[in-house]
Amino acid sequence: MKRLSGITLLILISAVAFTINSCNVVKDISNAITNISRLQFKLENVNNFRLAGIDISNKKSISDINVMDGLKLTNAFATKSFPAEFVLNVGALNPNDGKNGSRQSDATISSLDYRLLIDDVPTISGDISAPITVPGSGQSINIPMRMALDLYKFFGDKGYESIANLAMAVGGLGGSPTRLKLDVRPTVKTTLGPITYPSRITVVDKEWR
Repeated sequence: MKRLSGITLLILISAVAFTINSCNVVKDISNAITNISRLQFKLENVNNFRLAGIDISNKKSISDINVMDGLKLTNAFATKSFPAEFVLNVGALNPNDGKNGSRQSDATISSLDYRLLIDDVPTISGDISAPITVPGSGQSINIPMRMALDLYKFFGDKGYESIANLAMAVGGLGGSPTRLKLDVRPTVKTTLGPITYPSRITVVDKEWR
């Protein structure tokens, strides 16, 4: 049996090391993708809703608005501008808590590119202002997302009363995000660098997605 030369042996060792290292890289990539793919989102609630500068979060219907505020709203609508501001609270859940075969790991969302839909009508788009870490605890955290848009731009043809009722249904007393959807595409930090989801997720209030 011929003895391997030093160069040949070095080449073989390097090839084996490269193969092992490649397998580890593939495994790391697979683990990273599996972990981030388990992140889930849900719309929780809406608060601090202001319509044309008027706080409607404690109002149940248009009839609850006093005369002065009512005049401000109708005057704003007459100028073809009906600005709305509110906070949309989005729940984020990281199930990677080390149980049920998962590997415990936190997830840092570096970007959450979003498009807001109201009654399935696409409106504004944006992103989070700073990275958000979702602990691998199996418990959800809240991501408050501040929204500002002109409702007249998207729903002006429906008339004053219709838009006011829409605002009340979303941000008034007892309101809910049922009529809202958030179309998102997260980017998550990993040891291999940032990974962006290959497709978008439609986040709703009824279930985790």
